[in-house]
Amino acid sequence: MSTIDTPSRQRIEYPESDGKPMGETDVHRREIAQIIEMLTLHFQAEAKVYVSGNLMFYYEKGNPGAVISPDVFVVKGVENMLRRTYKLWEEKRAPCAVFEISSRATRLEDKGNKRALYAMLGVQEYFLFDPLAEYLKPPLQGFRLLGEEYAPIDQDADGALISQELGLRLWSEGSCLRLADSASGQALLRPAELEAARQRAEQEIERLRAEIERLKHGSEQ
Repeated sequence: MSTIDTPSRQRIEYPESDGKPMGETDVHRREIAQIIEMLTLHFQAEAKVYVSGNLMFYYEKGNPGAVISPDVFVVKGVENMLRRTYKLWEEKRAPCAVFEISSRATRLEDKGNKRALYAMLGVQEYFLFDPLAEYLKPPLQGFRLLGEEYAPIDQDADGALISQELGLRLWSEGSCLRLADSASGQALLRPAELEAARQRAEQEIERLRAEIERLKHGSEQ
């Protein structure tokens, strides 16, 4: 649990959890985890890009009630390191992008209070994704901060969105949110795809080793 000492020596606690269980479907939990994983791997070489999600985000010093826990968020200009909580007055950087995976329980807050709060905090881009396509039409929506208000990000003909802050192209594919580098077009692989690619690479290495041994044995004969 994170704390600070005030001049009056009152100890203010900033809990690392709200004590509430995550009441989401397997699909929602999977998407949150996999988006965090994809973004973390994509920005792993960037020392000043921090990716997190479901972390207690405190935005008002001295007020533990001023807290939100974005499903996924990215901050540019802060150290890429593990944190227990995120305190805006210490980091001095608001997220450049926030993703909320919308559900029955969160859809009204995602489009209302959270949207207004993120705009007030200066979050430049805000994305909503409904993996079950039950509540949002279209299921993927993006907003960019213009002044003090969000304006919708225009969709491509296929419904994809461009994140200027992240340099990524986003589109929905069934219950999955797909991401790709907007400059190169290279898709960010999901964890299962990364594992499959690793296995294919290992199989190819073994095939090459066997071929080398075969050629070596043939030359010796």
